Amino acid sequence: MRLEPFALLLCCALLPGLSLAAEKTVYGLNEYVSLADLDLQVAAKLDTGAKTASLSARDIKRFKRDGETWVRFYLAIDDAHSHPIERPLARISKIKRRSGDFDPEEGKSYTARPVIELEVCMGKARRSIEVNLTDRSAFQYPLLIGSEALKRLDALVDPSLKYAAGKPACTPDTTAAE
Repeated sequence: MRLEPFALLLCCALLPGLSLAAEKTVYGLNEYVSLADLDLQVAAKLDTGAKTASLSARDIKRFKRDGETWVRFYLAIDDAHSHPIERPLARISKIKRRSGDFDPEEGKSYTARPVIELEVCMGKARRSIEVNLTDRSAFQYPLLIGSEALKRLDALVDPSLKYAAGKPACTPDTTAAE
């Protein structure tokens, strides 16, 4: 019975971590995400190794509106998205290039991508996240959710699961947490 105090101490040490984990939602490697701003639902890949979220877009152009920089783009998801989308530019993200993607003549080890804010719903969580725009049409999932967005969604990712949260179920009165 000499281990009893040790076991009690161990349990007490683990309790804060367990309560923190209890507040998070477990998602799978892939989830359905509603892009409320765009009236669209897409399948997404959750990638803890990526920092930012990426949305598949084409014909991305920056322009000025009332002295502010905006971005106009088309979704590069399927042929159904033939109308342009316009959003304020949040910032420019520098995405590190892979070694095979580096062009020594160009001299840049990164790609500059425009970033916009989008309201997303995954499971029952509605949040505003930053999303960079790039053509992901060669990839299986048009939306990649990176670690910054996963933090905002209070997510735990279990890669052995797929679509663990089911279809997005945010209600109109769900408030976006900051």
